[in-house]
Amino acid sequence: MRLILAFLAVTFTLVGCDSSNKKQNKEDAIDVTSRVKDSIHFEPSKEDIALLDTLQKQTFDYFWEGAQPNSGLAAERIHLDGIYPSDDKHIVTTGGSGFGLMAILVGVKRGYITKEQALERYTKSVDFLKKADRFHGAWPHWLDDNTGKVKPFSKYDNGGDLVETAFLIQGLLTVAEYYKEDTSEEAKKLVSDIQQLYEEVEWDWYTKGENVLYWHWSPQYEWKMNFPVGGYNECLIMYVLAAASPTHSISKEVYEQGWAKNGAIANDTTYYGLETELDHYEHNQDPVGPLFWAHYSYLGLNPKGLKDQYADYWKLNRNHALIQYRYCVDNPKDFKGYGENCWGLTSSYSMRGYAGHHPGKSDLGVISPTAALSSMPYTPKESMQFVRYMYKEQDSLIGKYGPYDAFSLENNWYLPRYLAIDQGPIPVMIENYRSGLLWDLFMENEDVQKGLNKLGFTYEK
Repeated sequence: MRLILAFLAVTFTLVGCDSSNKKQNKEDAIDVTSRVKDSIHFEPSKEDIALLDTLQKQTFDYFWEGAQPNSGLAAERIHLDGIYPSDDKHIVTTGGSGFGLMAILVGVKRGYITKEQALERYTKSVDFLKKADRFHGAWPHWLDDNTGKVKPFSKYDNGGDLVETAFLIQGLLTVAEYYKEDTSEEAKKLVSDIQQLYEEVEWDWYTKGENVLYWHWSPQYEWKMNFPVGGYNECLIMYVLAAASPTHSISKEVYEQGWAKNGAIANDTTYYGLETELDHYEHNQDPVGPLFWAHYSYLGLNPKGLKDQYADYWKLNRNHALIQYRYCVDNPKDFKGYGENCWGLTSSYSMRGYAGHHPGKSDLGVISPTAALSSMPYTPKESMQFVRYMYKEQDSLIGKYGPYDAFSLENNWYLPRYLAIDQGPIPVMIENYRSGLLWDLFMENEDVQKGLNKLGFTYEK
């Protein structure tokens, strides 16, 4: 429930975010943005490329070697210290599995495994998903790898999770595009099965007949959680896939009134000289959210050239990453380690358990490597600085599956632990930076294109 965590107790306005200064701030943003243009044209050295190869292989291995044995899908977490919550080793995370499906394609692209090995794994996983618990077509947040039955994420969250389902479908459709020209019977069946799974998700049912999508439904508690998804966060992909569905599509009004809140989503601000493009938080609180908002929906959905009536999504995500970079360089809380080589805040483990980190009150002095690493397409120079820092100066914070989930130099804290939802975006977004592989595949899907057209997007195919 990253969205809930991200909205914890942010009750003040930061300096530079006063809407009364918006016109001047926007003018400043033009100058500042022009000065940082060149960072996008960064050219990695041979040594940099070798580090990216290592990083992608390690994070890929989380989803290949570390996969759950029965489903081949992603483990919710892997703790190298062997300390887990009770019965936690058997949990499949559905959203993280969507990221993992895409990471496996990175493995094929980079020669870690063959296309045939990937097909065998995908077949195993899809067969598991076909039999697993679903609720009006939506999978739950967690599944038991031994049984395929729902494992409650919380007391009332024991049914369909439409957001995690969207992340899973994003991965599945990308895989289907990769194999759609393969003439083998195994590949054709895989593609057909994936399409059927997509068509069985009842996106429209999750509106309750209203012009908004609801996150959860439980057969026991029904709509008890009552979480309409609207305003900017990580969930754009859910609305796109819902509009794109050939069987249970939502109307454009659901997107405009629910997600975009009748246009209020476009009430942006300026922070560190950069426009946020959309309103990350209501009521003029902290100006930007955790960086996973710039990653989850865009593992397949290509933000380059992606625009609608509310935003330019490339500018949105690039500015989001650059704002976080500048915030860490500025380091207003004077945390040890923060700077141009060590930056990036997102939801992750922390000294206080799982927490939502972003500039402002929610900054605990914790750096989450996935934040900077998964921002590689937006900030290649700044992200590469972080890669070098980790592998050359902080290699004790790296294990068999890449950099550990989070660390704090300020508090002399880290744990040798990983989360699927943090490791998954790393190899995928680095590959999108290097070759555009996942963006190219997902954007080729004809249903996705129809959905984007329906919602009024312009985009690059």
